[in-house]
Amino acid sequence: MKNVLFKTIIVIGSMTLLCCVDGREFDEIGSNCETDMAANISFKDLDSMVQEEVVQIQEDLILEGYVISSDRAGNFFGELYLQDALSNPSKGIQLEMDLRESHLKFPLGSKVYVKLKGLYLSKKGNNIRIGSVFSSFGNISIGRIPSGKLLEHLFVSCDGGGIVDPVVTTIPEMNSLPSNIVVQLQSVEFADEIFGETYAIAEEETERAIQDCDENEVMLVNSGYADFQAESLPENNGTLTAILAKDGDVPQLFVRTLEDVNFTEERCPEIITEFTSDQIFISELADPDNNSKARFVELYNSALEPLDLNLWTLRRYTNDNTEVSSTIDLSGVVIGPESTLVISPNAEEFELVYGFATDLGVSTNSPADSNGDDNLELVDPFGEVIDVFGVIGEDGTGTDHEFEDGRAVRNSDIMGGSPIFTFGEWTIFNDSGDAGTIKTPQNAPEDFSPGIRE
Repeated sequence: MKNVLFKTIIVIGSMTLLCCVDGREFDEIGSNCETDMAANISFKDLDSMVQEEVVQIQEDLILEGYVISSDRAGNFFGELYLQDALSNPSKGIQLEMDLRESHLKFPLGSKVYVKLKGLYLSKKGNNIRIGSVFSSFGNISIGRIPSGKLLEHLFVSCDGGGIVDPVVTTIPEMNSLPSNIVVQLQSVEFADEIFGETYAIAEEETERAIQDCDENEVMLVNSGYADFQAESLPENNGTLTAILAKDGDVPQLFVRTLEDVNFTEERCPEIITEFTSDQIFISELADPDNNSKARFVELYNSALEPLDLNLWTLRRYTNDNTEVSSTIDLSGVVIGPESTLVISPNAEEFELVYGFATDLGVSTNSPADSNGDDNLELVDPFGEVIDVFGVIGEDGTGTDHEFEDGRAVRNSDIMGGSPIFTFGEWTIFNDSGDAGTIKTPQNAPEDFSPGIRE
């Protein structure tokens, strides 16, 4: 009777242990650690071996690294990211493997050894990948190391590893960082236009835009199978810790769990880049008699600070047209304090003639390419006309706003624009001398002063 009872206890105990496994893959790799192994190649040396084409490693090489990824939340699958140090890493790699629940065997910060002999190596941009080999239609690429082979290549060190210290960086600085390392961005947030969205579309890899307070942007990539796929994106600002990978040279971020997303602060203040000012105005127009390719338009900023021309436009009305013939979008252009902005329809010819590069090169038949009888408007982001040359609806030929084969230059005492053309603010040269203009055709470069406010 005692023997029967003893055997029953053993059976029940064994069943209890099996039930506790809960289907996860606990095997030797999780229970044993390595004490006698030593690295004989660095990440840097490995990087020097790698090429774009897939190569098999033939030497007895051992790489030492630290685990920085985790599949605990399902945002990583079939891959393990390693970097060469817990703090201030210089390089990282992506290891492809066919093993589920790898975070149970390789927790974050674990020190591991990789026996490289027999594995395959390739590189795309800055991204180093190691794994088995996969062939499709004669094309060889990196595939996952089968779980049965993993014990031959991947070993946990008995040193125990430590805590991974992320590299604190900014979105612009990530371009110069190595791929496959842990980084941390501060004062970032999800873009306004994706408010109300979830982290990912179900069963689809999804990109979500992260931006800083200067509107620099990077994509956070989330799996459609991640545990947090259906969670709503936070609308606050805060700190993001993630693995920096690169698609070619384009940075991408991957979080391990939502613990990496700590958005509890107020969002960035709204950036207002649209403004109006009458201190920006047209200061010179050029239609050289000897070279029509040397035409230009010059704007001037009389303010004591630089002004951003986001959403400003320069319009041209050809001859007597009352509808806009062509425009120049000045977005992205900044005029310095008390400085000019020279716009040329033929940048190469402009530099050849005047001896320096134009500030802004545009197309022919644009507002900078007038033949002297057209009318121009400078318009702010709100649609208000800040400055005008000529009379809209009136062909300039024979009028006081003709500068054909000549030049129109704003008088030096004028310090602001006007939505109404005033002849007395200009000195105008042409080939006719009509309506009080000066009949003296102008030749380039000697009769013009682009970039200089006279």
